[in-house]
Amino acid sequence: MSSTVGRYRGSVKDYPDFDAGQDAETLYKAMKGFGSDKKAILDLITSRSNQQRIQIIQAYKSLYGKDLIDDLKYELTGKFERLVVGLMRPPAYFDAKEIKDAINGIGTDEKCLIEILASRNNQQIHALIEAYKDAYDRDLETDVIKDTSGHFKKMLVVLLQGTREEDDIVSEELVEQDARELFEAGEQKFGTDEAQFIFILGSRSKSHLRLVFDEYEKVAGKSIEESLKDELSGDFEKLMLSVVKCIRSIKDYFATRLYKSMKGLGTSDNTLIRIMVSRSEIDMMDIRESFRTQYEKSLYSMIKNDTSGEYETALLNLCGGDDDAAGAFFPEAAQAAYQRWELSATLASRIELKGTVFPAADFNADSDGKALRKAMKGFGTDEDAIIEILTRRSNSQRQEIKKAFKSHFGRDLVADLKSEVSGTLAKLILGLMMTPAEFDAKQLNKAISGAGTDEKVLIEILATRNNQELQAINQAYQEAYRQPLEDAISSDTSGHFKRILVSLASANREEDGEDLDKAIDDAKEVADSASGDSSSLETRFMTILCTRSYPHLRRVFQEFIKQTNHDIENTIKKEMSGDVKDAFVAIVRSVKNKPGFFAERLYKAMKGAGTDERGLTRILTSRSETDLYNIRKEFKDAFEKSLHHSIESETSGDYRKALLIICGGDD
Repeated sequence: MSSTVGRYRGSVKDYPDFDAGQDAETLYKAMKGFGSDKKAILDLITSRSNQQRIQIIQAYKSLYGKDLIDDLKYELTGKFERLVVGLMRPPAYFDAKEIKDAINGIGTDEKCLIEILASRNNQQIHALIEAYKDAYDRDLETDVIKDTSGHFKKMLVVLLQGTREEDDIVSEELVEQDARELFEAGEQKFGTDEAQFIFILGSRSKSHLRLVFDEYEKVAGKSIEESLKDELSGDFEKLMLSVVKCIRSIKDYFATRLYKSMKGLGTSDNTLIRIMVSRSEIDMMDIRESFRTQYEKSLYSMIKNDTSGEYETALLNLCGGDDDAAGAFFPEAAQAAYQRWELSATLASRIELKGTVFPAADFNADSDGKALRKAMKGFGTDEDAIIEILTRRSNSQRQEIKKAFKSHFGRDLVADLKSEVSGTLAKLILGLMMTPAEFDAKQLNKAISGAGTDEKVLIEILATRNNQELQAINQAYQEAYRQPLEDAISSDTSGHFKRILVSLASANREEDGEDLDKAIDDAKEVADSASGDSSSLETRFMTILCTRSYPHLRRVFQEFIKQTNHDIENTIKKEMSGDVKDAFVAIVRSVKNKPGFFAERLYKAMKGAGTDERGLTRILTSRSETDLYNIRKEFKDAFEKSLHHSIESETSGDYRKALLIICGGDD
């Protein structure tokens, strides 16, 4: 069993009354003959510590003259094989194999390199280098240098030295000096002195750096993470952020990595296996606790929902228990949820919302109108010219171009565009030519009319627009479709979902700040309704969530946590279902972090097989002059890739070109 300082926090322990020879015989029988007894294999291997597994390998060799790992590879397949074989290797050799796989073949798995080298201590790094040399007769540093470049390579090489200071004696003077030097190397310098960041973050002790990060925030007025995101880019930025996260809290770092490996469509199995294997005898219990606190669900339950078969069973054995089993909400999780609402309120008052499309300088509507006419006149269409003009003008400027086009040529610009461009590009361009209210009204009408109702679009638009935007949408809908929006919603939806949408569409949300006494009463109203019938619950939630101002709701949700020890979103998901649940969750997420809400919607639009072009077009068009810059930042933070990169990968042709201009840059 791994030796750790203080209380053992692994989930896998030495098996009592261990007998290597008997275990070797059990495994041999499980693999003998036709087929194999996978349950017997996984039950045995996941219940033995790594040192015991090594002894089993030796006993197997002595008894049968065969290599146990080779036999396991022969009998097992896929993810299950990778997991079981990983468990059979000593920790340093497991890390060595992971890194070898990361730098071998086509491309490099930078995330794997970052995760291992940013999180291992000096002793683990030294053992890794020796294991790599022993297993592959190669020098790890030389191989990393060959396969990486720039500042990313330099920081990896520094980490590979395994020379981070380890003493707990901290000099206040040096803390202040390091914080000041980091500030001067980044925020105060034209360009960035990456070498200073590499030296300090790569060599100072963890206890020292935690104090440096606190001091840095005082000096710079922002966190070290915010500065790294502003000053660095690419894999180097990801590596430095990972180093900071590991220094702040290794358990939080791995909890986040595990969550992201299973979030959304598809699972990053290599990451899931690597962490579950490598942390099972170190700090899996701490990681489980952090996971439960951060994500309000247990690691066990997420693995269970995201995997299957023997692979699932083996992972659950390594996890070591379900923190949701008792159905209790951790006090630590309630505290974390409360702090997230505090942060939401702080950020809402501090962060400036910015779009990515701005009014063009030296704008001339007549010149643009003539250029567009030329692009559409004669044989063929100059799509590049159309895209270049219309994606680089603000909406109000596009409205002026429409008027100028009509005055000069006696023609309808939108009608001409409709006849000249087609497909996804046409939908995007025509959307850009509408006013924001006309565009939203059109999207709502599409969601309501035709076969079936697109409830997600109704929720997305009505749950995120402010009173002024909703009033304009109501007017635009009436003008375009000769019917009140409320009537259209009422005819196509029903029950509590209809009432929620009608309430949102009425644009009667209060616009004042928070009222603490009223917030306490509102929280009690919602909390009391949670113990009653579902109809009462939904009605009371609707009365408060659909009418109170955003600042007030943030305070209500904090008071709700104080009164119930539960987060409001967690309660909604537990107590409600279907479209009603989705609508309330959308409101809560919009209140908490509207750019984050849209970032997740964009991610889902491009995740997995096929791309939801309608969703992609709708969000980029509607948010381009509102908060698309902020959405980009949230997207990068949440999904570790830029929105620009995702659009580039998931779309093509002129449609991609136009979207990328609207996106406004690659983070």
